[in-house]
Amino acid sequence: MTDMALFLGALLIVYVVPGPDMILLLETGLLRGRGQALAVAAGLAIARAAHVTLAALGLAALFKTHPWAFDAARTVGGCYLVWLGVRLLRAGPLSYAPVAGAAPRHEGWGPALLTGVLTNVLNPKALLFCSVLLPQFVSPAQGPIGRQFAVLGVILVGLGLTFDVLCALAGGAVGRWMTASPRAQKVQSIVFGTALIAFGLRLTFAQRPA
Repeated sequence: MTDMALFLGALLIVYVVPGPDMILLLETGLLRGRGQALAVAAGLAIARAAHVTLAALGLAALFKTHPWAFDAARTVGGCYLVWLGVRLLRAGPLSYAPVAGAAPRHEGWGPALLTGVLTNVLNPKALLFCSVLLPQFVSPAQGPIGRQFAVLGVILVGLGLTFDVLCALAGGAVGRWMTASPRAQKVQSIVFGTALIAFGLRLTFAQRPA
């Protein structure tokens, strides 16, 4: 492996720039609490691990040789993000806020985990990113290719999970403060819902890989 600092820098830039994953984490933390947001973060990590595995196997080339596959994946992924955004806009400001004096509702982590997986795994651009980035930092002279892919993949997933956990914790902390302000909740529902719809439309009309 070569230029590890450059590899880490590229990942930092990708994770810091706001995207649908970050919006989903903040929205979940604000409305459903820290536990649900951490479940989403775990789902995102699983999806990234899947992308790394597919990239290592060379399956990302399918999108280049069969454009219809990329079109189908981006349409499904984009529609899913739009659906999440519409659901958030229709939910209202108090849909997930705890009621004063009531026992907290314990939701299973399964749905949140699945939402995290689907949000990332249905984004073909994430797979293309892995397939383009990882080979740039693999060198046959440095040892077995599979081992290098594994190390880079662990770093990619681990760093992403670190950022996601921070977003989840931030969303949960802000959410506890916002439960006392229905107006603030309404504003964040509109902002995050609109952002998810915008990301979904952008993904749906993304250009095919050259």
